[in-house]
Amino acid sequence: MIKINLLDSVTDRSKAVAVVEERVANPRMQTMLMGAAILSLLVLVIGYDYISSRAAHAAAQKELANQQRIQAQMVAINKEQADLEKKTKDIQVRIDAIQSLRASQQGPSSVLKELKDRVDSVPGLYLESVAQNGNNLVVTGNSPNEASVTRFGQSLEFSSGLFTNLNIETQRKELNVPVEETAEKGPNAPKPEKPEIVNFTIKCSYTPQSSPSSQATTPSTAPAANQVAQK
Repeated sequence: MIKINLLDSVTDRSKAVAVVEERVANPRMQTMLMGAAILSLLVLVIGYDYISSRAAHAAAQKELANQQRIQAQMVAINKEQADLEKKTKDIQVRIDAIQSLRASQQGPSSVLKELKDRVDSVPGLYLESVAQNGNNLVVTGNSPNEASVTRFGQSLEFSSGLFTNLNIETQRKELNVPVEETAEKGPNAPKPEKPEIVNFTIKCSYTPQSSPSSQATTPSTAPAANQVAQK
């Protein structure tokens, strides 16, 4: 039977514990243990802060790259939009120029056509000038008699609203042409009559039904109707 001396074992353990307690109670050892704990804690804190900073820096770099990509896309979109707006403005300027040119070409020509059709129906009537300022029209000319002027004015008045607000002014004028001498002579002989013409001015409003209301309002003077409507 094996015998074990428990007293010696307990004594040995007590000595070991006493040694440990003695070392722990030593101020120098306590300082070293506290320094080691503090150093370990500091290493842990520094490591955590370093890892957190690296992660935050990577996230910030990724967000910065994303924002730069978005900014580059916005710059390209703004540039394309500016180019489209410039092209649109250039096209609109060309359209306005074409419309203005067409209006300036069709306005006086349509007026002259309407007047020529009516002048051709009145024998002996001649036009001298046609001035248009917007919808206001001034027509001047001459005729051998007032009946022709009246007939021409009626053709303008009954034009289904094309010519409105007519105002006709006439003035007789003697022509300086040589007059043939009569056979009778003496103080009681009748004096030969000098030929006369009737100058007229017609003011009216011209409203073409097929043209837009925004016609050019710049005054335009047509060529003498003696060159246009003369037979």
